[in-house]
Amino acid sequence: MTAGQKRARVFGVLFLITFATSIPAVLLYQPVLDDPVGYIAGAGHDKRILLGALLELLLMVANIGTAVVIFPILRRQNEELALGYVAARLFECTFILVGVVSLLGVVTLHREVAGGSEGTVAYTLAAIKDWTFLLGPGWVVGWGNGLILGYLMYRSALVPKKLAWLGLVGGPLIIASGTAVMFGVDRPGGALQGVATVPEALWELSLGVYCTFKGFSPSSPILDTRERDDGAAAVPVAAPA
Repeated sequence: MTAGQKRARVFGVLFLITFATSIPAVLLYQPVLDDPVGYIAGAGHDKRILLGALLELLLMVANIGTAVVIFPILRRQNEELALGYVAARLFECTFILVGVVSLLGVVTLHREVAGGSEGTVAYTLAAIKDWTFLLGPGWVVGWGNGLILGYLMYRSALVPKKLAWLGLVGGPLIIASGTAVMFGVDRPGGALQGVATVPEALWELSLGVYCTFKGFSPSSPILDTRERDDGAAAVPVAAPA
């Protein structure tokens, strides 16, 4: 197996890890997001929230890993866009981190007495978490995983072009639905946003599965079959940007 195909497998596994961490984290956070004031006033389940925070920290590691591990290959297609994908992943992780810190703040309010305004503070922190979800997974992802990664995969033919079209379609839908929620046209998690998320979710899941079990398409013009297993590469095959 060449170094490029090894990268493909790692890339696919990391993408699947993002699914395995992000979805359970959202479910674990629900007691705080549904009723932050009631959470700090009641018995609470701090370990549940802390587990969700841990999953999102692992999510950030996997997110950045997907960009770093594939950058040396994608740069052969278009170095500027490949760097843009890395930057988009970092932006997404920044929003996720702010959301994690906000929920950890609610846990602190539940454990410590913060005065009469603690209910307002808890509500504010939960609202910040909602906005970070909208701006990160609900908007930046459309640019990074959708448009940029979808375009690079389509032009490079690292995966079947029909598969890459899911990203090219799903990305703009994520951006449009996130913008609609931001301006109050739709509510967070509403019907419009739910439907718009489907192509992007299918794209990311399919990409993870394809690369994990099949690797990159051997016919891709940017894959150098002379790559050595030790990771050193010969002069890459030039491809149009």
